[in-house]
Amino acid sequence: MKAEHYPPNEGEGAAVQEKDNPGVIAPPPLIYLAGLATGFVLEQFWPIGVGRSPAAGIIGIAFGAALMALGLREFKMAETDYLPYRPTVRIIQTGPFRFTRNPLYLAMTLIYAGIALAFGSLWAFLLLVPVLAVIHYGVIAREERYLERKFGEDYLTYKRAVRRWL
Repeated sequence: MKAEHYPPNEGEGAAVQEKDNPGVIAPPPLIYLAGLATGFVLEQFWPIGVGRSPAAGIIGIAFGAALMALGLREFKMAETDYLPYRPTVRIIQTGPFRFTRNPLYLAMTLIYAGIALAFGSLWAFLLLVPVLAVIHYGVIAREERYLERKFGEDYLTYKRAVRRWL
């Protein structure tokens, strides 16, 4: 599938074109890190720890890291960029992208949850809910609109065939 250039939005002059990226609100790893850090800070001031679960945490982190590695490998093989500030040149439908449209966000979610479990931080675990809301509305929704504009029916077909998360 080749990259397509798309026309300006309705009502825009021909000289004004959208940037060829989804315009996410912040780098996704920073969104996850902010939630995790906030949870650990809250845990220091208002501890509600539930006890550590290092084994469960390590399993979550390991699965997340493995999924991350597989997803990044697919980006490299497809010769397109995983950074949401750069243009996407093709829709990846191989590897973990056959099962989830967002394997990297799923991986970061598993790693985040694994860290929260390993350290017994209920605050961090609870803050995963707003983190996922920000990821959904500030990142994924924008990426999906961008991919729909850029790839049209090819992306819509993929979107109908593969779930967003699992």
